[in-house]
Amino acid sequence: MSFFLITFALVMAATYESIMRDLKARQFAPVYYLMGNEAYYIDKISDWIAENVLQPEERDFNQTVLFGSDVTMAQVVDVAKRYPMMAERQVIIVKEAQNIRNTEALDAYLQKPMPSTVLVFCHKNGALDKRKKLAGLIDKAGVLFESAKLRDRDLPHFIENYLKAKNVSIDTKSTQIIADSIGADLSRLASELDKIIISLPENDRRVTPQVVEDQIGVSKDFNGFELRDAVVNRNVFKANRIIDYFDKNPKAEAGSIYALLPLLFNYFQNLMVAYYCPKRNDPNEVARYLDLKSSWQAQQYMAGMRNYTGTKTMQIIDKMREIDAKSKGLDNPNTPSGELMKELIFFILH
Repeated sequence: MSFFLITFALVMAATYESIMRDLKARQFAPVYYLMGNEAYYIDKISDWIAENVLQPEERDFNQTVLFGSDVTMAQVVDVAKRYPMMAERQVIIVKEAQNIRNTEALDAYLQKPMPSTVLVFCHKNGALDKRKKLAGLIDKAGVLFESAKLRDRDLPHFIENYLKAKNVSIDTKSTQIIADSIGADLSRLASELDKIIISLPENDRRVTPQVVEDQIGVSKDFNGFELRDAVVNRNVFKANRIIDYFDKNPKAEAGSIYALLPLLFNYFQNLMVAYYCPKRNDPNEVARYLDLKSSWQAQQYMAGMRNYTGTKTMQIIDKMREIDAKSKGLDNPNTPSGELMKELIFFILH
């Protein structure tokens, strides 16, 4: 039992940060199995290995990229068993590893992997069953890493840390505007943040709402963050002004019904949960209860509980489901999405 617990703890410890720390210290595992629904971290790890393990002059003979749809596992293992040529090690990167069906040859290889080979599997849009033998063998021989999609509430933390690593600061409003408008596609999010970083002058490394508007094209005044704030505080004038803006600017991606509905639904769904918090008058307790990053985030739910009853919150959630169905054409042959959003906002605020 104790061995199982130790092994389980090691599996849980395989984070992106711990893997990158070991790689940069040139502590290489013989096998890396990178899997999951978030391609961003899989690409970051495999790209680092491809660009840094070998010297440029060593790569021609010692770095191989294979594709799972083109090879069998037996062929991958045959390449992995080769000795490096005039180098300390060889690197093999298997992309689209999810397309390799028969893994028996890998089972045998993992019993005694080549110490001079760094074998990397990139398995996207899915994951191995960790209860199966193969996952256990990979974890014992090397690194088993699952790259999961970030939850919406984790995006501000990602944005802040990404910018902090580049010596750039950002205010809370700008962070939330970016998170709401870009969403959980981390590759796109990182690309947009890089664009912002490049635009900043050397003497002012701060991201403000104006910078976000200039570089990403999301209005600092008309966006999902401001709409949610208006709804939370029952600011009828502000909410209607924002909805009218989105209706007159249909090309504003941040104002589409498909961006706004999930944003508002997530808020009211969490608000419903907040009502069950034993100490719902304490922002720190509400933050813990909702698994929020800070008590500041809890303030919106404190305001929501002041402005909406539990019954009204349930009615709003039901209305959102109705609007969502109508936006997809169910029982709604003609009503445009802009009118549907106006109907929803009116229902919420009245």
